[in-house]
Amino acid sequence: MSYKYFIPIKNSITLLFLIHSFTSCTSYDNSDIIVETPVQIDTTNQTGEENNFTPIGTIEILNIDKIDNNFILVNDAGANRVYIMNKHAKLLYEWSFSNNIGNDVYLLSNGNLLASLEADEPKIPLGGKGGKIQIIEPDNTTIWEFIYSSEGGETHHDVQMLPNGNIIAMVWERINSAIAISEGFMLEEDIYPESIIEINPSTNEIVWEWNSMDHIIQDYDQTKANYGVISENPNLINLNYTPQNEILPGVKGDIMHANAIAYDKVNDVIFLSINAYSEVWVIDHSTTTEEAKVHSGGNYGKGGDLIYRFGNPNTYQNPKGTRLFHNNHFPNLLEDNNQGKLLIFSNGNDIKQSTVYELELPSTYSLQTNFNNEPTVTWSFTDPNLYSGKVSGAVPLENGNILITEGDFGFWEVTRENEVVWKFNTEGFFWRGYSYSKNSPEIKLLGL
Repeated sequence: MSYKYFIPIKNSITLLFLIHSFTSCTSYDNSDIIVETPVQIDTTNQTGEENNFTPIGTIEILNIDKIDNNFILVNDAGANRVYIMNKHAKLLYEWSFSNNIGNDVYLLSNGNLLASLEADEPKIPLGGKGGKIQIIEPDNTTIWEFIYSSEGGETHHDVQMLPNGNIIAMVWERINSAIAISEGFMLEEDIYPESIIEINPSTNEIVWEWNSMDHIIQDYDQTKANYGVISENPNLINLNYTPQNEILPGVKGDIMHANAIAYDKVNDVIFLSINAYSEVWVIDHSTTTEEAKVHSGGNYGKGGDLIYRFGNPNTYQNPKGTRLFHNNHFPNLLEDNNQGKLLIFSNGNDIKQSTVYELELPSTYSLQTNFNNEPTVTWSFTDPNLYSGKVSGAVPLENGNILITEGDFGFWEVTRENEVVWKFNTEGFFWRGYSYSKNSPEIKLLGL
């Protein structure tokens, strides 16, 4: 792999001298140097560090003065690799795993990893399959493991640790075709709707659970008890939305395909990214498991019904809202001064164009019929070259920039003024990238 550097011609310095100055302090061939938009750089030490390493990918430095200088934890699901690199594409730390990664892996504040992995023999082999969750110490010692993998259900994609130390995970529940039809599903096939479980790692007990099938509605079979008018029930989930959706004609049972989970500790609610519906569901976590099965109870009085949803009002036949998402990944809830906002990646499968949105959520979660329930867009970024039909996401950086993961490319760093200042590319399939300050506790505990 090689570096690409974008170098200015400044004042009376000739291009030949500039290239000579740069190559004299590096080991890279000058055929990798590209002259582009001027930026001010120190040609005696372009990267700010010794260059006695082999970069793990190609970087483009577009404006060195505006690049965040912290580390990235890379989830490369295609290569089953999780590693930390710096902005010079230098590999700093890498873990090994007992099983293939089931997508999400991230650092906890104590330096351990929380990892969603594939079970030894996944029973529901859909995209993002999992079945095993582990906590792993920096020396690759597994200190906790939870297996949830059977013909009846399997964890998948994403996990998150709650402030109380418990862990929430998404589960595909297998519903056979006969039961699906009895619930008003319009196709004769097994389905895999979404559930959420909360695990206590001290006991391995499931201490809370939510199941989407307790909160469905359909307007296909009027003989069923859950038959109703979709537009009049925005808190319920249209069981047949995906089979009727022209974008995903062959659903093959994975009718919802949740791909991310997030927890809002201020409001005690869970965000679930539903890729097949091109929207995010918000669920009240303050309920008991029994309340989560019904339509009342909890802080919001709705039990396990959706207290809010956004991204695609077509899912509940709402003519007032404007659709934002075309498949989506990683509802990343922001904190501190940005509390109440989130970043999210809209893949844009049907339009072949991806967009990152920053959204300001409503101060009170509610859903009304025939009303624009969508959040406010406070920032967005797209580019003709930004497109990944799968995975991907965005995180804020310490300097105010945004780090974007483009799943089949690598990473972009962009400013709030939508200036691209840095890019990284290598062969891989990148689930997410997480940014960690060089001075953060978890990085120091790794000895970096």
